[in-house]
Amino acid sequence: MSVTPEIAAERVEQLILLTDRLTELVADQAKAFESRRPQDAVRFVEETGRLANLYRHESTRVRANPALISGAPAELRKRLRRSSEAFDAVLARQARAVGAAKTVTEGLVRAIAEEVASQRHRGVSYGSTGIQSRPAAATAITLNKRA
Repeated sequence: MSVTPEIAAERVEQLILLTDRLTELVADQAKAFESRRPQDAVRFVEETGRLANLYRHESTRVRANPALISGAPAELRKRLRRSSEAFDAVLARQARAVGAAKTVTEGLVRAIAEEVASQRHRGVSYGSTGIQSRPAAATAITLNKRA
């Protein structure tokens, strides 16, 4: 089945719109993490997930069959390439922001666990041989997944 230039152009325009919207959403999420307000990123999760799945599906189709967009005007394909490059850049930005937030969070959890362990009352006990027994190791901390 051949793809007419009109259909190819329409598909490219739709891909540009999809890519640009995803870029906006991911940029907003990155801003939320960069401003140390990850809770603000939650409002974008559902739409981002839905559009990312659609983007993955459509980009896989185009990769498998480049003829789907090859009939589109060169200027439109160039715009799609620029949109894709901008999307890749914002994904890298978000990865850095999320990575930094993860590092900070892990450090906080580790510091809290160490403080809890140091605050525990450690009674001195002796074993049957008269040797002082070792204190118990710190226990795990359970976190709320919504936090």
